[in-house]
Amino acid sequence: MLAWIIGGLITGTAKALTGAQAQWVGCGPYETQRVYYANHSSHLDFILLWAALPPKLRRRTRPVAAADYWWDGGFKEFLIRRVFNGVAVERNGHAAGAHPLQPLFDALDEGASLIIFPEGTRGSGEELLPFKSGIYHLAKDRPNVELVPVWMENCYRVMPKGSFLPVPLLCSVRFGEPTRLAVEERKPAFLERLKSALEGLRA
Repeated sequence: MLAWIIGGLITGTAKALTGAQAQWVGCGPYETQRVYYANHSSHLDFILLWAALPPKLRRRTRPVAAADYWWDGGFKEFLIRRVFNGVAVERNGHAAGAHPLQPLFDALDEGASLIIFPEGTRGSGEELLPFKSGIYHLAKDRPNVELVPVWMENCYRVMPKGSFLPVPLLCSVRFGEPTRLAVEERKPAFLERLKSALEGLRA
């Protein structure tokens, strides 16, 4: 109950601070299993994307978050584990005794959708960083899952790197056209295609 209440407060606060409304320009808010991949410039990013989903989708969508930052045993861990039902990923690419993406595969196999940031770290908000290969392996090993680009505008101004308190500014969350890995598509071409699709959603 406490996690549910906190989740509602965070969602309401995020929407109030940013005025963000979901813009479904390339697809609709359907219950299809998806990996929502987005630009990353702020710790607010996954909260705003998660809040932009309809409640029915929100309940089955799990953000992928860096274990070294969120799983610290404190309030952050309570938020990511209990409120957002996040999936931990090791940013250094090493998970003891397992494939580093195994938690993501497990979540998909359980029927969840995911929120991921293929840049792997926060950027400036102006240009996308090169995509890491994780999304390619997800697409290759779970080919039935749709990949949906999501561009979030202005998040880096609301809560820039190093800040602790958000600044009220208008943001937008724009959902693009779903895609999948094409037959015999090589990793570099695939990553560049996904990056271009995400950039194409910029206002």
